[in-house]
Amino acid sequence: MSAVIHDDGHSDLFDHDSFANGVPHKTFARLRKEDPLSWTKGDDTAKGFWNLTRHADISLANREGKIFSSAQGIRIEDQSREEYLARRTFQETDAPEHAATRRTVNSNFSRNVMESFEPLIRELAADIISKALAQKEFDAVDSIAKQLPMLMLGRILGVPDEDLEWLVEKGDALIGNTDPDFTDHVIDKMDTSAYRMMPFRSPAGLELYDYAADLLHGRKSIVKNSVLDVMARDENGLDELEFKNFFCLLVAAGNDTTRYSIAMALSLIAHDQKLLTQLKTGHYWGSCADEFIRLASPTMHFRRTATEDYDLHGKTISKGDKVLLWFVSGSRDEAVFSRPDDVILDRKPNRHLAFGQGGAHVCLGRFLAKLEVEVVLQELVKQVDTIEAIAPPAWTRSNFICGVKRQQIRVKTL
Repeated sequence: MSAVIHDDGHSDLFDHDSFANGVPHKTFARLRKEDPLSWTKGDDTAKGFWNLTRHADISLANREGKIFSSAQGIRIEDQSREEYLARRTFQETDAPEHAATRRTVNSNFSRNVMESFEPLIRELAADIISKALAQKEFDAVDSIAKQLPMLMLGRILGVPDEDLEWLVEKGDALIGNTDPDFTDHVIDKMDTSAYRMMPFRSPAGLELYDYAADLLHGRKSIVKNSVLDVMARDENGLDELEFKNFFCLLVAAGNDTTRYSIAMALSLIAHDQKLLTQLKTGHYWGSCADEFIRLASPTMHFRRTATEDYDLHGKTISKGDKVLLWFVSGSRDEAVFSRPDDVILDRKPNRHLAFGQGGAHVCLGRFLAKLEVEVVLQELVKQVDTIEAIAPPAWTRSNFICGVKRQQIRVKTL
């Protein structure tokens, strides 16, 4: 069991247990005010790192890709060059390589393409919610938040529906590699060096590699013109290892981050009936999804590596130092957001950083994520009179991807 660490404003950002009871927002608020370029000590498994916690500094580093490089890894973990090359995706590359890969898939994730999925998303969401509401009391994450991203993942990737539960389970094991609820190979509790060449140092990576190879070599069918079909047929695109890593990225990031955004929305609504009343007016569609995603910020940070010495806030980031861009902190920066911890459904402008905005690595799936959050809420408010939390939220144990993993609710339908 993880130790429950309560945030006293001085939480250790290296320790996954600091996040097991929710994001340590008091610590981030203190750092924004007192020490916007703070240093966190490492241990025998990973070197220490700098923390950027203010919106302006994160935005600057996100734009300055030549100084703050993605090409040595985007997580805290230290990697050998061999490990990096074996596991990298286009997320872990800089220009011009990053841009070249994005061009191959960008059209599949454009706003127009994603909006064309709205009728399907609405049909799926309405069915998911109807089935969930028949239970009266249930886990909103498992019954609602998990379901829609999983089904849409299948449509976008072009893989069979019957494989989706398994794929999501393996994706959870990858991205939840610090949480015993998701994996038997908890990365900071055991020796995972046997899997050091696999994504997230996880045995689930090997299983997903095998599945990807079956897709690539025609042993499993792919829906024509889906993202994976386009990538598999592009002769100038990814080699086999790159295809496998890209597949693992889409399975993990394409499901979990949207799930946790929907889960945050449902948890907040269940704890505050006023939000449901506001949504029922219909005045907040077009803005509420961004607000819930801002507060969720499921991908809490990406790491960069300094390519040269850089002075900031009276300190020197040395060449080779790791620098964490804490999006989850920047999206609650008091200098940018009025009442940053409150849910303001019509917040405009909403310059949150949950999608890594302002840099070359802006999230490919941002249009789909926003659409899924909004449609789920629209379909939900059509069918419910009240939503009540009957337990506190349970959180993922991770300083990388954090979100509500369980939320028991009671509903009264119309």
